Amino acid sequence: MKKHYTIIIAGAGGIAEAVGLLLMEWGEVAPTLFIGDRMHLKAKKVARWIQEGTTKSSSVHDFHLAEKGLTDEMKTILNQGDIILDCLPGSQAPRIAQFAKDYNLHYANLTEYVAETEEIIALAKDAKTGFILQTGLAPGYVDLLANGLFQQFCSDFEVDKVDKLEFKVGALTNHAVAPHYYGFTWSPVGVATEYIKDTIVLRDYKKTNLSPLSERATIIIDGITYEENLTSGGAADLPDALSGKVRSLDYKTLRHPGHYAWLQEQLDNLENTSDAIKNLQEKMEAVIPHVEDDQIILYAAVEGKDATGVLRRREIAKRILPQIVGKHQLRAIQITTAAPLVQAAQLLLESSLSGVILQSQIDPIPFLNGNYVVPVYGKVLNK
Repeated sequence: MKKHYTIIIAGAGGIAEAVGLLLMEWGEVAPTLFIGDRMHLKAKKVARWIQEGTTKSSSVHDFHLAEKGLTDEMKTILNQGDIILDCLPGSQAPRIAQFAKDYNLHYANLTEYVAETEEIIALAKDAKTGFILQTGLAPGYVDLLANGLFQQFCSDFEVDKVDKLEFKVGALTNHAVAPHYYGFTWSPVGVATEYIKDTIVLRDYKKTNLSPLSERATIIIDGITYEENLTSGGAADLPDALSGKVRSLDYKTLRHPGHYAWLQEQLDNLENTSDAIKNLQEKMEAVIPHVEDDQIILYAAVEGKDATGVLRRREIAKRILPQIVGKHQLRAIQITTAAPLVQAAQLLLESSLSGVILQSQIDPIPFLNGNYVVPVYGKVLNK
């Protein structure tokens, strides 16, 4: 950030920690931070963690974010703020977005939840401040990368349509053991949700819904074999934005080989009820450990014929590991999710954007090469 802002972070989990630390360490001018959570003790702990981890002079405050309604303390903080960065579960996103609209604040979130995103689009369509939605890793960075690849391909090869646009992300452990070949590196409810809810894709240039986990395949990235499968949420709004321009577009989640076969066994024994997400989460958490040492595998590709009819393909792959920021080490999932959210905050605070800004509406190249994103992902797609 080039000037001082007051930034409110809703939530006090691992991503909130990383967001606060990046804001302190990598901006030109450190902001005033307010960290809020329904469990006030968690907010206190995160505020202290950020203060202990930054090398800069810091102003970090904690507060109790009530589960319902508004406290006098919350009203005071919202009146002081410039932006809310929503790091809460996606189910809470419409409520926090409503606070932003009511108190004339910018807003950015991470959620892959489709219904909640549509609810925010409706409530913020006439807002005077900016609302950037789904701006984490997936959805988020990977959508901008895919859209940037598409735009560059069309420009370089003088076409306006392509056959395939593929983008895939795996939040993975470095090792994987039988029978599940997996370890939790982020929210178990988020994993269960993306496995249960339908995914939105393009097929034959048209937007359509497909069942999750319905197109398992094998892919080799940098010589290592992974399995990929359709999951919900990661495509953001690209199916809408690129309808009629891309024959086949989808987002897939990468996993170590063997995980999806194990997962299918669990789903086959799961009753199809309204509690399916909760039940799958409980099944997974009973046997799958949480692992701190993680990695992010990211892949995007575009394929199609150039103006002369030659079939061409362009690919970008990245492997991102934990990274030290200030005095703390951040896990790969933390830093890859937090950096795009902070970049989005800077975009809102340093521009005159208003209303809803979806991933396809952000100019990919300057964002992907932004000062918060590049130290994590490296530079890509230079003009």
